[in-house]
Amino acid sequence: MRNIAVIVICVINAIFINSCGFYSMTGASIPPEAETISVSHFPNHAQIIQPTLSQRFTETLQDIFSQQTNLDLVESDGDLHFEGTITEYSTQPVSIEADDRAAQNRLTITVRVNFENYYDPDSSFERSFSRYYDYASNKSLSEVEDEAISHITQELADDIFNQSVVDW
Repeated sequence: MRNIAVIVICVINAIFINSCGFYSMTGASIPPEAETISVSHFPNHAQIIQPTLSQRFTETLQDIFSQQTNLDLVESDGDLHFEGTITEYSTQPVSIEADDRAAQNRLTITVRVNFENYYDPDSSFERSFSRYYDYASNKSLSEVEDEAISHITQELADDIFNQSVVDW
């Protein structure tokens, strides 16, 4: 009798999970009909052009969906589709010491994202996402740039993933 109860509970849970469109253990809520995702290349239209930023950001966004969902990555026209541009890549002092010198600098990257969800158009959006990385002023941007870009692009990809498919 106990085995039957366990089986019934498992079947009910399976039905509930499938009917809710729950897609992964990461909290992603993707329409069950969705099978593909496409991420267009994000060109850099910022005033300062960092040569590898477009490619790194685009690949980071593709990677988060490949790693955290079961969607197939396609070149274009995915059931979920992302496109946009990098609109800001800038540095500025953020912490000024008593002698008017910067103690820290901040690298900021902003991307404009257009997200289209073919199966749930109400969840589609167009908006900007921005993240930054602070670093000591006694270091040049070129000394920290690789680490800073990795950090910022991962945070941006996480923000975009959460905004587009995490329904909390």
